Amino acid sequence: MTEISIRPARPGEAGLVFSFVMKLAAYEKLEHEVRATEAMLDAALFGENPKAFCDFVEEDGVPVGMALWFYNFSTFEGRHGIYLEDLFVDVDRRGKGYGKALLVHLAKRCVTEGLGRFEWWVLDWNAPSIAFYESLGARPMDEWTVMRVDGEALVRLASAGEAA
Repeated sequence: MTEISIRPARPGEAGLVFSFVMKLAAYEKLEHEVRATEAMLDAALFGENPKAFCDFVEEDGVPVGMALWFYNFSTFEGRHGIYLEDLFVDVDRRGKGYGKALLVHLAKRCVTEGLGRFEWWVLDWNAPSIAFYESLGARPMDEWTVMRVDGEALVRLASAGEAA
């Protein structure tokens, strides 16, 4: 019988986290967007004051998926929540409950810690994932538009208002 377990990533496992990030990027056809390195993930997850966290789902002690997440804050709720940055389960392990186990694990963390929300984004073309999330009670936030400032636009914005 297969044993499913969930555990936090440990120092020294940034390479494993990075490998899952790269598999996710390949699945989403976004490898060209990855700027992260193993060293960057190591610092973010295991540095002096980590701001991001990662949990692995394991099959018989072997990691087959991960959830990378961080705490956010809602002024309307007046409480923190969890934002799920990445959820990935190896393609050959999908449909066995591993993704659901990770989501349940994080939902329990929200409830235990008195957090107000559990949120994530999903690509609009990913119909199987959307259907899966909706089956768990998640609802799309269609009335919101994601906004992003990065690259040169971020540099320009950061320097706006400075004396020329």
